[in-house]
Amino acid sequence: MTEAVLNFVLGKLANIIDKEIELLGGVAKNVKLVQRELSRIQCCLRDADSKRKGDARVQNWLNELRDVAYRIEDATDTFFLEFEDNRHKDLNFLEKFKQWRHKPMRVPVLHKLGTELEKIQKELEEISKSRVDYGIEPLQDKGKGEAIVLPFRRATYQEFNETEVIGLHADKKNILKLLHPEKTLRRAVITIVGTGGLGKTTLAHMIYKSARAKFEYHIMLSISQRFSLIDLLRKILLSIAEQFNLPELLRKMLHQSKVENQDVGHLISEIKRELSNRRYLIILDDVWEIDLWYQLKDALPDVMNGSRVLMTSRFINVAKSADCKMPPYELNLLDDKKSLDLLLKKAFPFQEPGEKCPSDLLELAEELSKKCRGLPLALIVIGGILSTKENSYLVWKRVLRTMNWHSDGKDCMQVLAMSYEDMPYYLKACFLYLASFPEDYEISAKRLIRMWVAEGFLPQEERKTMEETAEDCLEQLFQRSMIQVSSRCMNGSIKCCQVHDLLRNLAMHEAGLENFVTVFSQELDFNQPKKRIRRASLQFSFQSQQSNSPLKFILLPQVEEYVGPNIRSLLLFGIHLPKCSNFKLLRVVEVVGVTSYTRDLVKELDKLMHLKYLGSRNCNMHIDISSHFFSRMKTLETLDVRGTIAKISNAIWTIGTLRHVLCDCGSLDGPISTINLRNLQTLQWVSSMREWDKKLPHLYNLCKLGCWEFF
Repeated sequence: MTEAVLNFVLGKLANIIDKEIELLGGVAKNVKLVQRELSRIQCCLRDADSKRKGDARVQNWLNELRDVAYRIEDATDTFFLEFEDNRHKDLNFLEKFKQWRHKPMRVPVLHKLGTELEKIQKELEEISKSRVDYGIEPLQDKGKGEAIVLPFRRATYQEFNETEVIGLHADKKNILKLLHPEKTLRRAVITIVGTGGLGKTTLAHMIYKSARAKFEYHIMLSISQRFSLIDLLRKILLSIAEQFNLPELLRKMLHQSKVENQDVGHLISEIKRELSNRRYLIILDDVWEIDLWYQLKDALPDVMNGSRVLMTSRFINVAKSADCKMPPYELNLLDDKKSLDLLLKKAFPFQEPGEKCPSDLLELAEELSKKCRGLPLALIVIGGILSTKENSYLVWKRVLRTMNWHSDGKDCMQVLAMSYEDMPYYLKACFLYLASFPEDYEISAKRLIRMWVAEGFLPQEERKTMEETAEDCLEQLFQRSMIQVSSRCMNGSIKCCQVHDLLRNLAMHEAGLENFVTVFSQELDFNQPKKRIRRASLQFSFQSQQSNSPLKFILLPQVEEYVGPNIRSLLLFGIHLPKCSNFKLLRVVEVVGVTSYTRDLVKELDKLMHLKYLGSRNCNMHIDISSHFFSRMKTLETLDVRGTIAKISNAIWTIGTLRHVLCDCGSLDGPISTINLRNLQTLQWVSSMREWDKKLPHLYNLCKLGCWEFF
């Protein structure tokens, strides 16, 4: 991951030298010297990365280099921020700056930057010399970890292909028999039990697809560790309103969804009333707590009509507590033959029917499949690794030899870790970023791609937009089985994806070691040592599992202090954080699941001159954004404020870096006078076409346009 950080910083320095060299004046030579020293070190990174596992000295060397790279980024970004602050405070500052810029001692902001860069240069020289002591050699070949161009296997449908599933069809038939309404008229609860990675969720999807036609009402819900009862009840009631076309109930639910203190008892009564005369199938995937069924069962009436509830869980006690008359259905590991079949299916995803694995590879495939011990997720991941490799005996043998297999129950995590290590540096960054999202969260591919682009993870490819490169990376993660595709668009591209909890644990572990993403939760220990956090994800649930009242977060001041001023990305899930201006170097701000919060959060964003991505949807604020808001935003790429911003000033169209604008504002502020939007790709839900009809021919890269016409 240090390679990703270093490449990003080198790109930033090159951009500064190319576009801002005159502004730097007498400090320009310091920037060039730092750039040159980083370039010398860069060629050693791949060798260091291959030696870091098991060698604390090399890992420490990489950590030191990463921290210095972060300091370079902080120093340059802080300089431009302070320069802009001075320019706003003093109208004559620019003239004074031009007069003295070649004498940094007389310009405080330049002197500060120059002093910091001199210190950094000396540290880089020491780091460069120390690599010899650690046996780190410069590598010029492409070697391990280079990206392989993968042919896309894009589905033309949105649900997974059951023919690709191995080992679950017999289980599917057995459970479908238990679900059959005629088998028993009472409301029965069937629970599928098994360890993580066995395929419980896949099996639940297969069953849901086959069984739903026999039930009047059906829904499948993902639960995870920290469930919110009120959210589950709302989803069920909204689904009832949609499936039975009940406009009054739907309108009522949409209105009440904005009310945080909604009565749980009222929701339970509504669901019970609607389901009393209907046969229903409710699937609850990934249940961790016994309490879930005790809290939910009152909403699901037993009127002796063959209704069914299906749960999946890792815990046998969860299954036994739900229905004492229905023994848990335990999933087993795959046998040797099915393990081999699954591995080969993933290793040769484009093989024509009837084709066989080359005979010289079959023996290695059998050894690899046995190492996975029948765990489907491990087989899928190792198959994904092999699918990116050359189909030769030596290459497959190297995969088998380099895997760190253990017999203490950690086999699967070792396989997952190997898949991560096998990625190119930029794909590692994309994968670790997934730790920013909560467990079982359905991630919008477009939003994720725009965040990746704003973060600067991806290399620029010739004749491709950054979004196209990011989409390719997302497909690579899918083909490597590091993400699960939950739905696709009509053109076959990924629409939404999720991360298996074992893979998310891996991402969180590696992201923590690399200081890449820091995840805050209710269990956060504020006494742990502080560090320079680069990205923070605050993942708080709306509601405690012990009560029906919203959580009160009394530790927010500590969170702000703990995060620190150098943070670059801030993702908020169900939590308020009113003063983003405390973090003036932010690049990415994403607000999810907040129905209302202080307006200062948006109004203070104009101080964030480095901001590239702002996502704040459905926060029901309906505030106006004046021209002052965009006075400093010169790098903004994505503005997604649907359901939050009521009116946007036309000053936004002076930002030449804009790529995606998504808003549903009632009107624009006056005529559109300036168009400098050659990078604009998405323009969605602008109030009227009348001001845009003559401008559209100049938007050369526009790919998506959606407009409301107000009369």
